[in-house]
Amino acid sequence: MDKERRSVISWALYDWANSAFATTVMAGFFPAFFKKFWSAGTAASESTFYLGLANSIASILVAALAPFLGAIADRGTAKRKFLFTFAFLGIVMTGGLWMVERGHWPMAVLLYVLASIGFAGGNIFYDSLLPSVSPKNRVDYVSSLGFSLGYVGGGLLLLLNVLMYNFPDSFGIPDETTAIRLAFLSVAVWWAVFSIPTFLWVKEPRIYNPVKIKEAAVLGWQQLINTLKEIRYLKIVGLFLLAYWLYIDGVDTIIKMAVDYGVSLGFADSSLIAALLIVQFIAFPATMVYYKMAKKIGVKSAIIIGIIGYCLITFLGYFMNSTWHFYGLAALVGLFQGGIQALSRSLYSRIIPREKAAEFYGFYNMLGKFAAVLGPTMMGTVTLITKNVRNGILSVFLLFIAGGYFLWKVDLKEGERIANEYLRKDNGF
Repeated sequence: MDKERRSVISWALYDWANSAFATTVMAGFFPAFFKKFWSAGTAASESTFYLGLANSIASILVAALAPFLGAIADRGTAKRKFLFTFAFLGIVMTGGLWMVERGHWPMAVLLYVLASIGFAGGNIFYDSLLPSVSPKNRVDYVSSLGFSLGYVGGGLLLLLNVLMYNFPDSFGIPDETTAIRLAFLSVAVWWAVFSIPTFLWVKEPRIYNPVKIKEAAVLGWQQLINTLKEIRYLKIVGLFLLAYWLYIDGVDTIIKMAVDYGVSLGFADSSLIAALLIVQFIAFPATMVYYKMAKKIGVKSAIIIGIIGYCLITFLGYFMNSTWHFYGLAALVGLFQGGIQALSRSLYSRIIPREKAAEFYGFYNMLGKFAAVLGPTMMGTVTLITKNVRNGILSVFLLFIAGGYFLWKVDLKEGERIANEYLRKDNGF
């Protein structure tokens, strides 16, 4: 295997590794276990508040740290080092959930917040390595490969953990509670083992302009201001980021609110877990098929098709009234979710200066952390006013319409030209 191919596969395997946290911990077992075990004896409304607060704190901290981390990484050969640091944090904190006893929700929240910071912070540097490991003409393929492997890796471990939970005796596990605690431990091991190739074989261009940690605070704010100024010059980047914020807010709202919507309609917990598995395993091949479609029709057109797909999902979600409808919508989400995420990441890499990848991906991920803010608020407000959760899900339709409109106005060729011109100017040519 040549070095370039090995580097690409090793990079993509990190998505396989850390997606186990997103599926088993964030979307699968942590919310339910937090309510039933760690918050036992606490009112349901209080436990929901604590869990929501934990997610908000983690997102805000990562968003606040992103500009500083990007400043340090771009001034030195530090992307891999920071990826390793955040992955280590996430792995250790996730494994630590195994030790939290019943009723100790403050410790569970603390470990979950730290693990979430490790997960999200690591993704900033994982994404920023994409331009380094991928030739420009293969960036769509490499980005899609990462998301595709992430779905199947996260899905396989989730499936194993669901089987452990449903049939603990078959695995020699004494009870369901122990099975869930072991699931958290299995995520830590999975994340650690499959991250090894990334740290061994993914390289980055050496840049000899490092900064000290104590300088990062000032430099981080300066760089955030500079990034905003640069985006004013790189107008195509700014337009894309506006479009991305709107439609990815819609995507994240569907991801985060689907289970709550299903519960509101009276679906069983087993149906919700089954739907999550459907998304994972359909998204695996669908993401690569989506990449091939993008090669034929163009990456922007492929993303717009994904946005249209999500418009259809929200429209059909309004009429959903049976379990098989829920499974059908899960399948549709699987068809579009990986493709729209992967191609958005690769499109962004085309229109930003490659030598400032960490800076711009730090901003990209910071924006992503503030996604799923407008959508859930809109959905909740419309539901509260109309007293109908179906009207709430339909309101998310507006985010996809607005995001699709602004994406349609993005001139990709002009964006690439401006980015190359900016790079030559920055290098003094």
